[in-house]
Amino acid sequence: MALSGWVCVVTGASRGIGKGVALQLSEAGATVYITGRQEDTLRQSASEVEERGGRCLPVVCDSTKEEDIKRLFERVQKEQNGRLDVLVNNAYGGVNAIFENMGKKFWEADPSLWDAINNTGLRGHYFCSVYAARLMVSQGRGLIVVISSLGGVRYFFNVPYGVGKAACDRLAADTAIELRSRGVASVSLWPGAVQTELFHQHISSPDADPRVLYNFSDVFENGESTEFSGKCIVKLAKDKDLMSMTGQVLMTSDLARRYGMNDVDGRSVADYRSMKFLLSQLPYLSWLSPITPPFLRLPRFVLSMASGRF
Repeated sequence: MALSGWVCVVTGASRGIGKGVALQLSEAGATVYITGRQEDTLRQSASEVEERGGRCLPVVCDSTKEEDIKRLFERVQKEQNGRLDVLVNNAYGGVNAIFENMGKKFWEADPSLWDAINNTGLRGHYFCSVYAARLMVSQGRGLIVVISSLGGVRYFFNVPYGVGKAACDRLAADTAIELRSRGVASVSLWPGAVQTELFHQHISSPDADPRVLYNFSDVFENGESTEFSGKCIVKLAKDKDLMSMTGQVLMTSDLARRYGMNDVDGRSVADYRSMKFLLSQLPYLSWLSPITPPFLRLPRFVLSMASGRF
């Protein structure tokens, strides 16, 4: 019960990573407010939390609507006497749009693809961060986590996706600059491939695009559980050196090493910076993977260099 007495908000927790995070935070003893647009699916998630002995408060909230977001944090402030320890910005409405537009160039897709991907998953994160920070700054502590991905440094899926994820990383970095002196940490969290319900649905569909199956089926077959990001956030929240990481992009695979964690089912988490793993993904060099020492890892600065912007 490492987070007993803590108050957390997880957006987009009806399913997927958000639901997994809520399960882990509540299992650690926190009171967790979860948001989503559909009351029935939210209540299902809340029931799962409560079955594990946690306390979960479902709140219908559309992250594209500022008034909904404002009411959410006003409710937290009123019910918890102004206390808020953790915000996890996870709400994302772009998965279906990504798969529906797979393979299309940005000029071939409808411009509304931008809104489908980034209204919830970027604009909503900013608004939630604003209202959460007002509570956290007043109490002199807190943690804001933005769920992002490798798409922040390299092309992935489509143009709006990459731009949005790069902006999420920058949101965490820039808010950290202004929050540091107030005792509030802000980080961007990169999960690896995650076995979410929506990705499984699209990959297993009989009408699945062959390009989707070719590019993603093997990766997601061995991906992280939806709860592993939650395990990472619980450890981060209690880390005495948390402020040394504020403003950074943190990979779940790195946090697995830092805290000595496996996934909830006992599996080890794929180390995406391991040379052994990276070589296994290259058709002409995969033969080197079995003989490569597992301790050889790609330095973090190489990820920035890989973006090739300078």
